[in-house]
Amino acid sequence: MKTWRIINVIWLLLFLVAIFWIMVRKTDGTGLVQTPQLRMVTLLILGIFLVLVIGCQLLALYLIKKHKEK
Repeated sequence: MKTWRIINVIWLLLFLVAIFWIMVRKTDGTGLVQTPQLRMVTLLILGIFLVLVIGCQLLALYLIKKHKEK
């Protein structure tokens, strides 16, 4: 369970760094200037990925707790 929590903290730090990077960069990887609309789209995509990761983490938590009950 301790390892699972450490992994979650690492995920949180990765997402915070990604959000910071998206908000401060002037151009993206293709050279496009970042407008507020493009930043919002990028954050939306990151948010969808975050929901997927949270779902997997909740499934892992359920399986860990179910395994401990045995």
